[in-house]
Amino acid sequence: MGKYQNLFKNLKRAALIPFFVIGDPDEQTSFDLVKTAINAGADVLELGIPFSDPVADGPTIQKADIRAMQAGMTPAKAIDFVRRVTDYKPLPVGLLVYYNLIFQYGVEKFFADFKAAGGTSVLVADLSIDDAGEIAPAAAAARLETVFMVTPNTTDQRIQKIAAATSGFIYTVSLMGTTGQRTELSDQVKPLVARIKKHTDKPICVGFGISTPEHAKQVALAGADGVIIGSRIVKFIEDNLNSPSAMKTQTKAFLESVLNALS
Repeated sequence: MGKYQNLFKNLKRAALIPFFVIGDPDEQTSFDLVKTAINAGADVLELGIPFSDPVADGPTIQKADIRAMQAGMTPAKAIDFVRRVTDYKPLPVGLLVYYNLIFQYGVEKFFADFKAAGGTSVLVADLSIDDAGEIAPAAAAARLETVFMVTPNTTDQRIQKIAAATSGFIYTVSLMGTTGQRTELSDQVKPLVARIKKHTDKPICVGFGISTPEHAKQVALAGADGVIIGSRIVKFIEDNLNSPSAMKTQTKAFLESVLNALS
């Protein structure tokens, strides 16, 4: 049984999975924020390596990528950052990354170095299941789990193909479009989770547009094993660039309220 499957099996609720762009707004503040999330009760972390063309992301995370790159974050530094995080607490860490960064780093070396840093899984946001062969052998060799995306327009046939290639969890995109805050949860979440469950027993984690504790609760009630929250958290950084203490205070309060809703 994989690390995620073991975690989800033993939790009595859906897992809380906050997302941060590594190095936003700078490396030390980013690390302090991740520690804040861990201390607030995060079960899993999803961390993104900043990239110049993050096609899956909306404006909030795009701006976070720019801040992190301007502050000097690189893929090599990001892997060192993961090591610092897992040294602080060895909880599962999933990486969200774009393929060009892996290719430039060297595919086998990237996966091996990330595993050595304590990483658990890699999701390549711009790599379709048809190109899974670009990364799957390197992930298996490094003993990392694989995560692939299912969206509302994914066919049943492709869901089966994605599930077969997934050793970690299925990242379920709650809506059509990019990441970003939403005032209401997509009405596609419940039927999509139900449809995936017809084809696989692999864990399902839902992301994109989850912005409130009530959204998280609804996702859990829909049957998800984990709730991924990114843009809402990253917005605390954007809104408080001159006050790292406010970033941490707001992040802590929000995650604790989500955890309470999930419990």
